[in-house]
Amino acid sequence: MSLPNSLRALQHRNFRLFLVGQGTSQIGNWVQLIATSWLVYRLSNSTLMLGLSAFSLQIPMLLITPFAGVLIDRLDVRRVLFATNSLAMLQSLVMLLLMVSGHIEAWHVVLGNAVLGLGNAFDAPARQALISKLLPNRQELTNAIALNSTVMNGARFIGPMLGGLVTATFGEVWSFAANCVMRLAVLSALNATHIAQHVSRKSHAGIVKQLMVGIEYAYGFFPSRCALVLLAISSFCLQSYGSLMPWFASQRFHGDSRTLGLLYSSAGLGAVCGMLYLASRTNIRGLFKVIGWSAGVASVTLIGFSFAPSLWLALPMLFISALSMMLTAASTNTVLQSIVPDELRGRVAALYVMSFLGMSPVGSLTSGWLASLIGSQFALALFGVIAFMAALSYAHYFQRIRQEILPLYEALDIPHHAS
Repeated sequence: MSLPNSLRALQHRNFRLFLVGQGTSQIGNWVQLIATSWLVYRLSNSTLMLGLSAFSLQIPMLLITPFAGVLIDRLDVRRVLFATNSLAMLQSLVMLLLMVSGHIEAWHVVLGNAVLGLGNAFDAPARQALISKLLPNRQELTNAIALNSTVMNGARFIGPMLGGLVTATFGEVWSFAANCVMRLAVLSALNATHIAQHVSRKSHAGIVKQLMVGIEYAYGFFPSRCALVLLAISSFCLQSYGSLMPWFASQRFHGDSRTLGLLYSSAGLGAVCGMLYLASRTNIRGLFKVIGWSAGVASVTLIGFSFAPSLWLALPMLFISALSMMLTAASTNTVLQSIVPDELRGRVAALYVMSFLGMSPVGSLTSGWLASLIGSQFALALFGVIAFMAALSYAHYFQRIRQEILPLYEALDIPHHAS
């Protein structure tokens, strides 16, 4: 049976298994995230504690992921993912037991998030590195990355709504229980996936030296350096909204955990729509332009969300902002994974994850602190202004980016029909 061009990577069994497992586990992850955010705010009633909770979950991305990328280039990626998902399931189980026993406190959630973040620091770059191993040729990599992002963001749409409903109806404990069960899906998928073992040459160079090789490759090339820097600034400023969502849900829009889930789901739906557009593209030409304009749109609409007078005006603003932010991130990932040599894939994937997810915790902690001083609305709007200035700077250098990337496209024999 012939599949549409936008779904062409699904013809491969290993990739289908990977998507089903990842999609199910990520729904569970978002169900737990909603419960965690609501639990922290319920226990502490503090925006600073919300920022600290998000910080502890994501800071390992910044500190550990670059070194994790070096190890991933040396190890069996499938086993790495099996270990990280087992750790995530164990963390959910421990949190569940603390709640059932009635001993849960806000600092338990912060510590549990730090453990989960440690696993995520290995899990995220390993997932990116595995995708290319599930496909027989590089021509389908762009479509596979887009489909993977679509499924991940589909989970980001479904999971928060489900998490908000479960938390409001049955309590946070059942959200953690659901995540435990859903993690089994990815473990089963990984167990059923068969890929050829990649035999890498043992390097006598130290981890730091090998990390520097990846950094020199990614940041030594002007177009990739500009994309990664813009992504890092955008992530620092625009991804921080998540830590303040419980405040917006309860104080600004006078809702409960279902309102929180609706806000997150609006962002998730926007991200899905962005990925559907990316999946429809047939090659990577033109993506550096997409990176720039989408970052600008994400910034402006987040400012609009900050001061939206009602929930029903806030939702479309958040939808467009998340759509645009995900286009910036996924386009950066796609071009990097398409041009990077195989032996550097794990390290460059780690740098992408560090720029996208690793800067979020710093932004979350900063926004939580800033919100306690000037208010959540003004803190988020200020971050939107900073991100917009970064997008303008990227636009200023775009002609040079274009001039330097075109020869590489020609060398890689990438078709000319840009969109």
